[in-house]
Amino acid sequence: MDLAFLHPLYEHPGPWASVYVDTSRHTADTPHERHLAAVAVARELSAQGADDDTCVAAREALEELRHSSEPHGRAVFARAGQVVLDPPLTRAPDGSLVRWAPLPHTAPLLELAGEDPVCVVAYVDRKGADFELRGALGRRGAGSVTGKQWPVHRTSTSDWSERHFQLRVENTWEHNAAEIADALAVCQEETGADLLILVGDEREKRSVHERLPKRLHGLVVEAEHGAGSRLLDEDVQQARTAHVRQRAERELERFLAARAPGDDGRPGAVEGVPALVEAAREHRIHELLVRPDGSDAHREVWIGEDPDQVAVRRTDLKVLGEQNSWSARADDALIRSAVATGAPALSVTPAPEEEVPVGGLGALLRWT
Repeated sequence: MDLAFLHPLYEHPGPWASVYVDTSRHTADTPHERHLAAVAVARELSAQGADDDTCVAAREALEELRHSSEPHGRAVFARAGQVVLDPPLTRAPDGSLVRWAPLPHTAPLLELAGEDPVCVVAYVDRKGADFELRGALGRRGAGSVTGKQWPVHRTSTSDWSERHFQLRVENTWEHNAAEIADALAVCQEETGADLLILVGDEREKRSVHERLPKRLHGLVVEAEHGAGSRLLDEDVQQARTAHVRQRAERELERFLAARAPGDDGRPGAVEGVPALVEAAREHRIHELLVRPDGSDAHREVWIGEDPDQVAVRRTDLKVLGEQNSWSARADDALIRSAVATGAPALSVTPAPEEEVPVGGLGALLRWT
């Protein structure tokens, strides 16, 4: 997950109100229920020590969602009476989450607004293709391409002239497949799509797939649906979920391989809070890995005003020359450090027999 959108949260000092709300249920009573939920959130923030202005700002931001048709939910981050960031979620949270703390509680975003692969679905036939952009927040048309319209159908005779005609049909198919592949490559570049789903007859899908640039081959999924079919939302969601899972598995494999010392005797990955805190101070986190159920995620660390001012013990910050310090969750402190150095973060769920990273927090390292 690219964390650049979180920069506004670290341009201001805390404390912060962090709220995650579910907007996935829609009934006649929804506006009233959301009003009550907004009031309850403000009351909970106040009970945790938030100032009145910030409580009001959070409540008003949630009140604005009373009639929202958002399919999943929203996160709200506020301080000093102002909402600084309120990103939509791509998955509904399990109930409301309300927190008042020195740092914004951004760790849940890795699961709830993390990998959100955008898909281009290409409905392919012998004459061309229609493209549709699909994501967590809906669908829209993304263009079309029309190839040669004649001849496109074979005959069954063995007459020489008919065999010549069939060769022209073959040439038309190949030409149209190349046209579709070129247009699909342009569509992917323009939309930044993470996944390309081909729908159509087997031969047509394969012909287009083979003609796509090699850089896109790893993004292609050939749907089981034949020509004339339309992908349902659940079909696209399955493909998107599989894409996210496979990417996380690849990164986890990289992490496991990098834990062993390299030729220079140093590992390319670390796990556990002390090692990660050291890496954060030295700006060496290349990619942060977070296991949502990890025991270290909520472990207490100490932070200063700057992102690289993080320590396992409060006295360590004083040794580093930081006079002001606050306690924070390890995952939120490490995410702040990752944002400051441009490192991405990824939520990983290992196989049941594994516990990787140990404690739930790990990182691939960069060397400076």
